[in-house]
Amino acid sequence: MPVNLKKGQKVSLTKEAPGLTKVVVGLGWDVNSFDTGGDFDLDAAAFLLGDGGKVAGSGDFVFYGNLRHGSGAVEHQGDNLTGEGEGDDEQIKIDLSKLPGTVSHIAFTATIYEAEERRQNFGMINNAFIRIFNESSGEEILRYDLGEDFSIETAVVFGELYKNNGEWKFNAIGSGYQGGLAALCAHYGVDVE
Repeated sequence: MPVNLKKGQKVSLTKEAPGLTKVVVGLGWDVNSFDTGGDFDLDAAAFLLGDGGKVAGSGDFVFYGNLRHGSGAVEHQGDNLTGEGEGDDEQIKIDLSKLPGTVSHIAFTATIYEAEERRQNFGMINNAFIRIFNESSGEEILRYDLGEDFSIETAVVFGELYKNNGEWKFNAIGSGYQGGLAALCAHYGVDVE
C-alpha cells in the first residue's frame, strides 16, 4: 500500500522498502481543456544537488536535453509532448547505489515548455502527481498529488529525494516558481546559455 503524502510531509524509502536500490520516479498530469486550445508540453527534470543545495555542474541537471547523468545513476526516459493518456507522463529512473557520494539530494521538477509564448501556467493543469515505485517489483512506495492551485507559476518543484543518516527519504515540496526552467536553473545553480 503506497504512502499518500501531503505537502511538507517526509517519508523514509529505506523503512518502507528495505534494501531498495532502484526506483522509478513517475510524474503525471492532465490538461484542463477549458483554459486553452493549445497543446501543453510539460517537462520533468531532476537536479542532483550537493549539501549546499546546488549542482556541481550542468551535467547534474537531467532533463530532455541531457537524458542520462554521467554516473549512470539517473536516467530520464524521454519527453512526452502532450500529457495524454493514463498513468505517468514522464519517468526518471534512479539507481541509488550508483549515485556519487557528493550528491545528497535530488530535486524533481516540472516546467511548461514555452509557457509565456503559449500563455500557459500550472493553474491550467489538473491531477498533477509524483510517485516513486520499486523498479524491480513495480510496487508503488509513495505518491504525492499536487493539489495546490497555481495561477501564475510556470515551474514546480514536486519533491526531493535525500539522504539523511544513511536513509533515503522523500520530501513532498510542492513549490511553484515564475520564470519556468530558467528560474529553476538559477535556483539550483545551473548555468543557462
